[in-house]
Amino acid sequence: MATDLSKYKFNHSMIRVKDPVESVKFYEFLGMKLIDKSSHPDAKFDLYFLAYDSPGALSHGAHRSNREGIVELTHNYGTENDTDYKVATGNSEPGKGFGHLCISVDNIQAACKRIEDAGYKFQKKLTDGRMHNIAFVLDPNGYWIEIIAMNDVEATENVKETDVNTYRMNHTMIRVKDIEKSLDFYQDVMGMKLLKQNDFKEAGFSLYFLAYGSGAGSNASAVNPRVNAEGILELTYNHGSEKDDSVKYHSGNTEPQGFGHIAVSVDDIEAACQRFEDKKVNFKKRLTDGRMKSIAFILDPDGYWIEIIPNQTLKPRANA
Repeated sequence: MATDLSKYKFNHSMIRVKDPVESVKFYEFLGMKLIDKSSHPDAKFDLYFLAYDSPGALSHGAHRSNREGIVELTHNYGTENDTDYKVATGNSEPGKGFGHLCISVDNIQAACKRIEDAGYKFQKKLTDGRMHNIAFVLDPNGYWIEIIAMNDVEATENVKETDVNTYRMNHTMIRVKDIEKSLDFYQDVMGMKLLKQNDFKEAGFSLYFLAYGSGAGSNASAVNPRVNAEGILELTYNHGSEKDDSVKYHSGNTEPQGFGHIAVSVDDIEAACQRFEDKKVNFKKRLTDGRMKSIAFILDPDGYWIEIIPNQTLKPRANA
C-alpha cells in the first residue's frame, strides 16, 4: 500500500462566518460559485463550498475533492442573530496567525473599482502605501482578501472592464514561527514544492509560496504565471521569530475562533495517513476517531490544522 504525493491537491481553506447569506453573496460577487453545501443539523452547523467554476476555470465541473482553490465557509447556527459574535480574522491579537485569502484578477483597477462601487470596505486600496499593485478588501466578517493582478498593472490602468469568470482563488497565507521547520514539513511531509521566495530584509520578513504540481496556471503569457494559479500556500516568516519565546501563532480553533484549517485531498487516505504515522506527524483526529471515518486532521509545526480528505475521483469511498 502506497500513496502518490504527486496526486495530492491543496483542496480548500476553511473560515468560520457569522452570516452565511451575506458571506456567500460576497464570494459570489467575487465570481465564485456555490459548488456544494453540507448540512449537519444534529451538530447545528452547515458548510458552504465556493470555487471558481466558469468554463475557463482551472477545475471547471470537477468533483469537489478533485479541485484546488475552494473556500469553505462554516456557519454555526444562530451566530447570525448573536450581536456579540465576532470572528478572529487572524491579523491582530488575540488570535494572530492566519493572514488572508487571495484572488488574482484580470484588470486590477477595474476589479477594485467594481468592489468599491458595491459598497465593500478595503483594508488597503491600490493607492494606499508604497505597493500600488495589490489591494486588500474586507469580507463581511472582516477577513482580509488580497487582490493581485494577473496582467501588467500599468497596462490595464485605463481598462474599465473586469471579467470575474477569469479570476482565480490564488493562495492562502498563514504566519509561521520557524521557517526551516515549516518548509521541511510542507515539502517533505506534505509533498509541496517551493515555487518562490520573496525576501524583504529591511522590513524583516520573508514570504514563501508552495504548491502541488507546477504551481502555474494556463496563462503562460501572464506577467507572472504563478498569479494565474490556484492552490498556493503562502508562509509568512518574520525574521528571528524562531528565537523569540513570545511568538506563538493561533490556529483559529480555540477562542477567539475564525480560520479553521486548510485541506489536502489525497489519492489513498489510508495509505496517506499511514505515511503520516510513519513520519511521526501529530494527529488532531485519526481516521478511526469519532464518527467520521473518511477524514483525518494532522497538525503542522505551528499547530494549524490540516484536514486530509480522499480524492473521490481517484478512490471513491462510500462514506466520504
